[in-house]
Amino acid sequence: MTDDGTRDPAERIEVLRRQIAHHDHRYHVLDAPEIADDAYDALVRELRALEDKHPELVSEDSPTQRVGGAPLAALETTTHVAPMLSLDSSAAAADFRQFEARVRRVLGEDAVRYSLEPKLDGLSIELVYDDGRLARAVTRGDGVRGEVVTANVRTIAAVPRQLVETECRAPRLLAVRGEVFLPLEGFDDVNEALLAAGKTPFANPRNAAAGTVRQLDPALAASRPLALYAYDLLEHDGFERDAEAAGALFASHGEVLDAFRAWGLPVNPEHAWAEDVDGALAYFEALAQRRDALPYEIDGLVVKLDDLRLRRSLGATAHHPRWAYALKFPPRKEVSQVLRIVVSVGRTGAVTPVALLRPVSLGGVTVSRANLHNREDVERKDIREGDTVRVERAGDVIPQVVERVDSPDARSDPFRMPERCPSCGAALEPRGPYTVCPNAFECPAQLTGRIVHFASRRGLDIDGLGERTARQLVDRGLVRHLADLFELDEGTLAELDGFAEVSARKLVEAIARGRRTELPQLLYGLGIPEVGAAMARTLAQRFGTLEALRAADREALEVVDGVGPVMAAAIHGFLHEPRNAAVLDALDRYVETEPIEVVEEARQPLAGATVVFTGALQRFTREEAQALVQRLGGKAAGSVSKRTTLLVAGQDAGSKLRKAEALGTEVLDEEGFLKWLEAQGVDTGPLTSGSA
Repeated sequence: MTDDGTRDPAERIEVLRRQIAHHDHRYHVLDAPEIADDAYDALVRELRALEDKHPELVSEDSPTQRVGGAPLAALETTTHVAPMLSLDSSAAAADFRQFEARVRRVLGEDAVRYSLEPKLDGLSIELVYDDGRLARAVTRGDGVRGEVVTANVRTIAAVPRQLVETECRAPRLLAVRGEVFLPLEGFDDVNEALLAAGKTPFANPRNAAAGTVRQLDPALAASRPLALYAYDLLEHDGFERDAEAAGALFASHGEVLDAFRAWGLPVNPEHAWAEDVDGALAYFEALAQRRDALPYEIDGLVVKLDDLRLRRSLGATAHHPRWAYALKFPPRKEVSQVLRIVVSVGRTGAVTPVALLRPVSLGGVTVSRANLHNREDVERKDIREGDTVRVERAGDVIPQVVERVDSPDARSDPFRMPERCPSCGAALEPRGPYTVCPNAFECPAQLTGRIVHFASRRGLDIDGLGERTARQLVDRGLVRHLADLFELDEGTLAELDGFAEVSARKLVEAIARGRRTELPQLLYGLGIPEVGAAMARTLAQRFGTLEALRAADREALEVVDGVGPVMAAAIHGFLHEPRNAAVLDALDRYVETEPIEVVEEARQPLAGATVVFTGALQRFTREEAQALVQRLGGKAAGSVSKRTTLLVAGQDAGSKLRKAEALGTEVLDEEGFLKWLEAQGVDTGPLTSGSA
């Protein structure tokens, strides 16, 4: 018989779990506890005793399991339920006013209501609930894929493992975006413990939170007082993938936050509202004054449209939503002394001067290094070793030297960039104000970053080949050229830190899959100067093969849409640098690219056209339709604007269709789209036969 007289242990365990979840909600979300700490502890002790006596009744969502489990071998990655985009941002009020004016102009609204919340300086996280239970937690990563950190996030007391059942029932699938952070008091405690153990303390609370969530031992995560605030609804099973459905669960962001609170998800109590741009700016100024009094680090204010219908009308770019903006606090500045000036070699070969400083605290972060940008910046500011300088954290993240404050009577000699690369010894080259190491693929300092870029999602998409692994491969001499990646075996990889038999096999398999890729991915992965994902696709469509691109002279490159003389010279120079050419020759023996149809400049019938697709397409997928438009020289946009040439509407088209009609944009169904293509001189025979 249990403590309360209940004969069934399973029944008592469920009662205790519900009671503990209720009190967790009262304490962490409502900040209104109903019982004293000792009474709460008694409930947890009784539950733990029952579970110890009946281990078959222990479940992973029990409050007793927050202490963590066995350490993980490695963090897996997965695709987000919905993209986790960045925010457009600025520290200038004028920029925010332009954003607000643009929002009202596009929407045709005289005034819009804004949601205001502090911009937490932590780790962005996706929480996915399935039937009310926490199914997984994923870091933001690149916005499309992130690391699965469910075991660590389950140890955070503020994160409910089971959502509270209310009249506003949570949907079966619920994806929530939140921020994991370490309160300042907890940060101090964590660092004190690290120092006492003879370990290196964290530089700032953000690093502490990110490092804790992304490490492999849940027990360590459980020992640190992490917190979380939920702030956005990413997806639920009432949404379409493109968030166009008219029948969404909520009409406003305020309703979303109310539902979060009801379900047991903690929401920042500093959340506020503004009816116009002046109200938002006034709150921003007030928040800046109270910044140091808050129990956690913030670096600005996030402003969002409250009306979800208007959000869907505005849509998003590939990078950020058009309905939200981050007002950043001005950088914090302090005075320090330059002890030495050294140089750092980056992935692209840029050799950057770095000032080693007498340690100084900037907003609670100890800074001992600061960026000097390039040789011209050093000369213009006349920064020398021994000088007293003013240092700021740009965007509260990257320290940089702003100016020289004063100088000693006897100053040191002016700084001069080295003549040779400190990493590989190659002769350095001036390129404008920058100094560059041309040894792109053999310079160890560059090679680590180039491996990560080569293996990235937009490159060869080699899952599991991140910076930590790349650095070990280079430091141990296992990879001296990119082609060496394809000779790695399971036995070699299993000897790396953080690897075991299974993880080594998975990486070898991922590398093998990377042998067959598409030309745009290969061109992007090579890290050619000035060539991003869009330009990589343009070059691939223009030349068809890497061999043809390498054979092109500068004049042939200059006629490509978007390529000017400077870019043509950079691309041509990179491809014909002897050491780079040797790397490309070696890769040719390992990497096979899919055939791609060459699109001559004269054969781009959709050049200058912008096409938007909406609704469910029947003849081809959304991705196939967008690729077709791009292949024919047009732009496949994700949202409707005054510049849109054509909207192709499939079944159940939503807000994009309404906006196109309001703007007077031409709207066609799929059959009309095919006829429109024919009118532009496109042979639609392959399309009508079922091949896009």
